[in-house]
Amino acid sequence: MKMTRALLPAISVFALGIAGTTLAEAQTAACLITKTDTNPFFVKMKEGAEAKAAELGVSLKSYAGKIDGDSESQVAAIETCIADGAKGILLTASDTKGIVPAVQQARDAGILVIALDTPLEPIDSADATFATDNFKAGELIGAWAAATLGDAAKDAKIGMLDLAVSQPSVGVLRDQGFLQGFGIDLGDPNKWGDETDPRIIGNEVTAGNEEGGRTAMENLLTKDPGINVVYTINEPAAAGAYEALKSFGREGDVLIVSVDGGCPGIADVKDGVIGATSQQYPLLMASLGIEAIAAWAADGTKPENTPGLDFYDTGVSLVTDQAVDGVESIDTAEGTDRCWG
Repeated sequence: MKMTRALLPAISVFALGIAGTTLAEAQTAACLITKTDTNPFFVKMKEGAEAKAAELGVSLKSYAGKIDGDSESQVAAIETCIADGAKGILLTASDTKGIVPAVQQARDAGILVIALDTPLEPIDSADATFATDNFKAGELIGAWAAATLGDAAKDAKIGMLDLAVSQPSVGVLRDQGFLQGFGIDLGDPNKWGDETDPRIIGNEVTAGNEEGGRTAMENLLTKDPGINVVYTINEPAAAGAYEALKSFGREGDVLIVSVDGGCPGIADVKDGVIGATSQQYPLLMASLGIEAIAAWAADGTKPENTPGLDFYDTGVSLVTDQAVDGVESIDTAEGTDRCWG
């Protein structure tokens, strides 16, 4: 895909760290710890890590929380990785603040810890972060929604379907990016729910899954059945929100936007379930992470951030078949070529 080709120079930098090393010498232990093992995003992330590990001779063990938000299982996985002598850990944290002490234990043991997709708080609690610019992802769908509504945006009724009450960084960044893109003044940009704009009907959490999206949407519609814009943390939550709207007879007149870019989500954009989504690239995040661990094991090289950012940006594209002026996007045909899951 185009995004991958654009990042080939960075991948080559990591590969140089193990150039001339035999497979046996390069063999090292790494861990991948995701929020769940069922969300297609994390399934694709695991596939990317496994493929790159096999290519580079890295021994990979994978772990996941039972549900999104299960930080205890992630902490236990880190402890196991330390005991096993892993050289590197790739982590998508459910509790971006609470897991920091466990991450520090791993780093103190000489393990390279790379956050994937979800920055830790503070972000430098990990050695590096490979992620979508989640604020930009939210900003794109917010700007698209506002432009699509036009003058009606000033009277919008917005339902916010967030991730978890613990407000992990990925959820905050997408939420706040959406609001800024829509033209709503933020309160504290490090948290959601403190905004005073009357267009925001409320925030509900979804755990990032379809059932949670359905319940959250039902709760918001009970509060105000006139909601006409729905922000969702990801596409499974969007699918659940759509089902709830359908049960209220509102599926045809509510604008839903989301983030992820999985193949089911892109199909929902094509079918009109979702108006627009911001596509990210989990396979690339994971494969770059394994490259970085291999380089670290070979000679202690650490990955560098994207210039001007405090993380390595793996790219984002707005996907919609209803393009608007001033917001760059790709259509669902191109989105399908780039999608995952």
